This record gives sequence, structure tokens and C-alpha cells, in this order.
Amino acid sequence: MDIRIYPPEEMLEASPALPLSKSQSNRLLIINAICGMPATAAKTAECDDTKAMIAALESGADTINIGGAGTAMRFLTAYFAAMPGRDVTIDGDDRMRQRPIGPLVDALRACGAEITYTRTEGFPPLHISGRRLTGGTITVDSTVSSQFISALLMIAPIMDNGLTIHLDGQQSSRPYIDMTLQMMADAGAETVATDDTITVRKTSYRPCTREVEADWSAASYWFEIAAISSGSVSLKGLSRKSIQGDSRISELIKATGLDHCWVSDNEIELTPTPDAGARLIADLSDTPDLAQTLAVTCCLLSIPFRFTGLQSLKIKETDRLTALQSELGKLGFIVETGPDTLTWQGAAYNPGEEPDAIDTYGDHRMAMSFAPAALFFPGLTIKNAGVTSKSYPEFWNELQKAGFRIEEAWTDPE
Repeated sequence: MDIRIYPPEEMLEASPALPLSKSQSNRLLIINAICGMPATAAKTAECDDTKAMIAALESGADTINIGGAGTAMRFLTAYFAAMPGRDVTIDGDDRMRQRPIGPLVDALRACGAEITYTRTEGFPPLHISGRRLTGGTITVDSTVSSQFISALLMIAPIMDNGLTIHLDGQQSSRPYIDMTLQMMADAGAETVATDDTITVRKTSYRPCTREVEADWSAASYWFEIAAISSGSVSLKGLSRKSIQGDSRISELIKATGLDHCWVSDNEIELTPTPDAGARLIADLSDTPDLAQTLAVTCCLLSIPFRFTGLQSLKIKETDRLTALQSELGKLGFIVETGPDTLTWQGAAYNPGEEPDAIDTYGDHRMAMSFAPAALFFPGLTIKNAGVTSKSYPEFWNELQKAGFRIEEAWTDPE
């Protein structure tokens, strides 16, 4: 469904409900599955990605389709490979079949896994024959996806020889690896990590009982709304000492003039100030999922930026660098991209009274990061708005509660 968004008629005041972290949820589900725990035993995020994970873990079918759930594809590939006697083909949607998984498969094979490609070498779908894995010492390209590393780490304690991973290249999203290690430690795993080497000893897991936090990635869109509206936003459920890398949004967005105050250890109030910086230059290699939020915010507030460390964005739900360049162009902002960079020098042109509808490319983060632009472009159309169900199913409802008006839109299907 396509929608049109209109801004609140009065000063925005919002206390939106945030979803639970799908990143933490998916790690908890895999660790507990290794322990033999039912997937429904713990409270986890209620979104498409975790539903795909739960359905796969509970299924005894020979073929499993996880749709567009990239985390599920990576984590389940490793999980099924380490389950003796399990024989399964795992597939996804058309975009998933374009997202590389070769580095993970190569690493699993080096640990003794039996995995074959059923269509295109290096890409899903995969046929997996589960077995006891030997483990040992491997080297993994860490520039492509931190999820490859996390997938290997979570099954490492049940490998015969444990596992030592040498991380090769500039690491992408290291905080997600650290999150994995912390949750593994909560479940009894013994690990030793340095900047470029991680060792996991063979040991027995126990179920992970960590309470899943509210999702900082989802919260970032409310930071964006507060920054560009100068309204009042209060967010509950976030952890002040979060293990989520995207909690960095609270510091990065200060360059736009948005400050924050912790009311308690799990409640934060966002406070717009006049202290915006002249530009924002940031290495986002640890937090690439914040690129869309920050890019749209900076453009709307006329703050030039240069973001680096974004090489992983090309293999997400869409090529996010190209998508940002295209859709920001519809709003009148001329953005430059490189292999791992996104830059806006302040160049702009007049796109007309009403910009073209924003394409979301099947990407939940495109929809949510561009939605707040309706504050500057009343009646902005967002195509395929339902993609937010991947991580934040209630996003549009929470936007309406904050005073935004949302109507169904009819756009030319071309």
C-alpha cells in the first residue's frame, strides 16, 4: 500500500512505543535453539524478521523460505549446518537470491559443514546437510557482513575443537559482533576477543535469559523527527547501557542540534537546541544502518555531511547508497556516492512544488527514514509502506498518534 503523509497541525509531542530489538531477539533465538529451548519460550520482537526465524526453527520441513530476512538466512545457515541429521534447503525472495553468502559458506565448509548451492554459486538457495562440525582456525573476510561472523560465533561452542576466527580487512558493524559475544557469554560461552581475532572454546551453552531491549535502530527515526520538528519526544524501553551499536545515534545526531536527557536508565527525552554544527563528518563502519536516518535529517536541516565506512550498504535489502542518492534527489538534494561513502556538499535544486513518490525498494529503513520528510513536504507519498513490518510493524500507527495524518495514496504503477 502507498500512503500520503501530512505533518501535525500543532507542535509535535510524542511518546511512541518502540519495538524490541530484532538483532538481540534473533541472537537469543539461535542460542536458545542450540540449548533445545522452544523458540516461543522468551519474549522477542514481533516483526517479520523474527517471525521468519521462529517459523524456521519450529519447522521440520525439508524446504524453508525466509523471504527477505537477511539475518535469518545467515544465522540459520550456520545453525542448520551444525545440527546433525538435519537436511534442509533454505531459500528466500528474489532480493535474497542476490545477496552474497559465499564467505559464510566457505567458512562453514572449512569447519566441516556440508553445504551446496542449488542455483547460483555464492548465493542462496542452499542445501544443508547438518553434521557435527570440527571447528579449528579459520580466516573470514570481515568487510562484507558482521552477520557472517556472528553466525559462526554462535555455533562455535558446540564445535568439536571450538573455533578461532581471524578477521580479515576493515570490519563492518563491529558492535554487532560484540553484541553476539556478550549474549553468548550470558549463556555460558567462553570467548577471548581482540581487534582481529576471536577464540571460542568448546563448552556447553545454557539458555540465554537476557531481557531484550527496545530497538535503538527504530528509535533513530524518532530522533530524526525530534531534530527536524523541534518538537518534544520521549522514548521508553531503551537501555542507557545498551549493547546495541545503534545507540550511537544519540551522540551522532547532536551535530543537528538535538540533545537528550536520561530521565531514568530506560527513558530518554529528546531536546532540540539551536546548537547545530556546520557539517557532520562520521565513520559509520560500526553503525551503517544509521546512514539513511542521518542523511535525510542533515539534508532537511541544510547540514552538509560526509559518511564513510558504508561498503555493506550495497548488499542490504537494496543497494542503500544508490537508493539514497535517487530518493534524496526527488526532494531536491544532490548527493554523491562512492564505494563506501555518502556525501552532500549542500548542493540542491528546486524539485517542484510536490516531489515524486518515494520508492522504498522493499527496504524498511528507506520507508521510515523518509517518512519524517513530510514535515517539510506535506502530502509526501511513500510507496509500499508495509515494508516497515520487517522491523517496526506499528511505526505508522505511532506516527499517527504523534499527530501525523496518513492517507492511502494511489500512484501510477508505471
